Amino acid sequence: MTFRAIDRTHLQQLVEQETERFQEHHPRSRELRETAREHLLGGVPMPWMTQWAGGYPVVLDHAEGARITDIDGHEYVDFCLGDTGAMAGHAPAATVAAVERQARRGITTMLPTEDAAWVGAELARRFGLPFWSFTLSATDANRFALRAARFVTGRQKLLVFNHCYHGSVDETLAIADAHGATIRGRGNKGAPVDLALTTKVVEQNDIAALEAALAPGDVAAVLAEPALTNIGIVPPEPGFHEALREITRRTGTLLIIDETHTISSGPGGYTAAHGLQPDLLTVGKALAGGVPVGMYGFSEDVAEKLAELGDPDLGGTGGVGGTLAGNALSLAALRATLEHVLTDDAFARMIELAGGYARAAAEIIRERELPWTIVQLGARAEYRFTPTVPRNGGESAAADDWLLDEYMHLFMLNRGVLITPFHNMALMCPATTASDVDRLVATFTEAADMLVSA
Repeated sequence: MTFRAIDRTHLQQLVEQETERFQEHHPRSRELRETAREHLLGGVPMPWMTQWAGGYPVVLDHAEGARITDIDGHEYVDFCLGDTGAMAGHAPAATVAAVERQARRGITTMLPTEDAAWVGAELARRFGLPFWSFTLSATDANRFALRAARFVTGRQKLLVFNHCYHGSVDETLAIADAHGATIRGRGNKGAPVDLALTTKVVEQNDIAALEAALAPGDVAAVLAEPALTNIGIVPPEPGFHEALREITRRTGTLLIIDETHTISSGPGGYTAAHGLQPDLLTVGKALAGGVPVGMYGFSEDVAEKLAELGDPDLGGTGGVGGTLAGNALSLAALRATLEHVLTDDAFARMIELAGGYARAAAEIIRERELPWTIVQLGARAEYRFTPTVPRNGGESAAADDWLLDEYMHLFMLNRGVLITPFHNMALMCPATTASDVDRLVATFTEAADMLVSA
C-alpha cells in the first residue's frame, strides 16, 4: 500500500490556525493560568498539566458523566477521562452517594471497615489473586509490591520493558539506549542512584533478551503492563505472556502485572480476559470512581512466603503503608464503583463502543492513505503515526511526532472533543454513548481531511 506524505509546512500552518482559535475562545483559562503562576509551579497544580495543547490547559468548571465544561463555558465530550482515572465517568451517582454517606460517618481512622472486606473478596473474584492490600495510588501499589518481591526473593534488581509506565517509581523510570544499556528515561530528573544498579530494561516481545536478562538469577521481579500503554498501545505478540510466565518461574523471578491502564480490557483487566497468572498484581486510578486509591494483590504462594519470613504485612515504619492508605472514604468509593458502576455489563458496552471507533478510524486512515495505525485495548483505542503496529516500546517511541500530536489534539479540542494529552488515546466510560463516538469519528475525519487537503 502506498502512503500519503504529510506536508509539514501545511501542518505547521494548521497548528498555528488552531492555536489562534483556541486562545481566542479560552481567555478566562489563560487569565487564570497567568494569575496562578504567582504561587503554582508553571501556573498549574501539577507540572504535566502544561503539556496540554494550545499553550495552556482549559480550566475545569464541572464534569459529569462523559462531559466536561470549562470556565469559558465550553462543553467537551471527554474521551481522556483523566487518563483512565475517570474511566467510571465523572461523578458517577453510586460513587458520589457512597462518598457523601461515608464522609458524614468518618473519612480516615486507621481502622478496617466492612467495605474493605467486601472489596477484598470482589478483587479476588475479578483478578484471581486471593489476598489484597490498599494504597492511595497505583504508584505506591507498585512500590510496595516491589518491596514484597525483594523481601521474598532476597534479590535486589527489577526488570521492566522499554518505554513502560508504572507511575513515579524511581526504578521504573528507565529506558534502554541503542546498545541495550539501562539509562534514565526522558524526564527522569534527580534519580537517587544509577538506574543500571537497580533495573534491567529489555524490549517487550523480545523473548531471547528477556531470558538472557533473567538468567543470572539476580532479578527479584519483572514488573509488566500486559500491553504497553503510555507510548501508544503496544500489544503482546502471541505466546509472549506464556514465555514470560515460564521464564520467570524457571529463574525464580516473581511476576508483577500492572493493570492500571489495561483494566480497560474488562472487569478483571487483561489478567482475567487472557488468563494470566501473576504472582502479584497492581491496579489503581479508575476503580474508586476518581477517589484516590491503589491496591496490590498476592498469590497464595507469595502470601505464604511472606508469612514464613515472619512479617506478612511488611508493616510498621518499614516503608510500606501510609497513614491514609485503606481509609474508609476510599474503600466506600471503591466498593460502590465496583458494585454499581464498573460492572460486567458496563465493560461490555464500553468495549463495543471502542471497537466501533477503532474500526471507523482504521477505515478513515486507509481511505486517506495516511501512514498511521490504530490499536484497541478493551475500552480504549489509540492511533499511532506509523504504518504498522509497533512491536515494542522502542519502535513506538520512534513514531513520536509532536507537531502532529499538537494538531490533532487542538483540532479536536476546538470542536468539543477531548482525548488524552500525552498521546492519542480515546477511552470509553459507562456514560459514553454511541452518538458521542459518532462525534469523535466525525471530528477525526474532519481533522484528517484538513491534513491531506494541501
